[in-house]
Amino acid sequence: MVSKAKKSKGSPANRNLRRRKKTPVTTATKTASIVVASINKSFYTCHRRLIKLFSKLVRIATPKSKSSVKKGYKVLKKFPNSTDNQIATVRRSLFQESTSALPPPNSPDQKTVFLDLDETLIHSTPATGVSPPGTYDFLVRPLLDGERVDFYVLKRPFVDEFLQFLSTNNYEIVVFTAGIEEYASLVLNKLDCRGLISHRLYRNSCKEFEGRFVKDLSDLGRDLKKAVIVDDNPNSYSFQPENAIPIRPFTDDLGDDELKKLMSRFFTNCNKFEDLRDAVKDYLGDGTQNSKSEISFFENSKNLNLQTLIEV
Repeated sequence: MVSKAKKSKGSPANRNLRRRKKTPVTTATKTASIVVASINKSFYTCHRRLIKLFSKLVRIATPKSKSSVKKGYKVLKKFPNSTDNQIATVRRSLFQESTSALPPPNSPDQKTVFLDLDETLIHSTPATGVSPPGTYDFLVRPLLDGERVDFYVLKRPFVDEFLQFLSTNNYEIVVFTAGIEEYASLVLNKLDCRGLISHRLYRNSCKEFEGRFVKDLSDLGRDLKKAVIVDDNPNSYSFQPENAIPIRPFTDDLGDDELKKLMSRFFTNCNKFEDLRDAVKDYLGDGTQNSKSEISFFENSKNLNLQTLIEV
């Protein structure tokens, strides 16, 4: 009988086939698959653990409504409606930082008087020739645009008595001028040799509005019920006209008695009003004291480029 030939299991053909199946590409593919599967499993496990962790934190951080008061939480009280000034202050604080240019007053009940400088307390004339003007009280030489300029300053009648009166009656005196500091500081050093003025504000504390400098009292940290401004320029107090006491512009009238009238008629009687704005309204009557002719006079009295550096 003829026996069938058996192929050897270890024949070269079978060995070559096995070697082909164990190529590096195949091995790398399997290894990568295992690694990716392991990473996916780790991500899934981590994701579940994070969810559990955050769920516990939320339960811990959120107080139960029944025990919130017992654990130290307090119910907020309802407050009365805010005033217009408080609402305006909050509205400004949402969009800009506090721009208060003044430190707090000496006491919460102290009244503040904002005083303009040029044409209100004094009148100054820049030197235009060799000879000085006929009448002046002192001379200042500020540095303007790189050059020293002489200004002859005439004090308004009763200005010294006016400042002393306000200081004696415990008013906070703030000079608020639209003039530049280089000029106005020298004038105030001569005018206030006794140190009666509490604070000084210059042009950089004003706001530009429609090409003019406006003195905004709402940004200075003072209760507008306890503040007034005395100014010859209606544009300066256009933001708070109810706080303003208009005054005639002063140039060279040595018979002027506007400051004397303020002492005897307004500041002597304003203490009977809780709100100084009511005192202003009572003092001005129908509010026609500052006529158009006075405004026109003010506009015409400001001349030359040097004058615009003083106050506009």
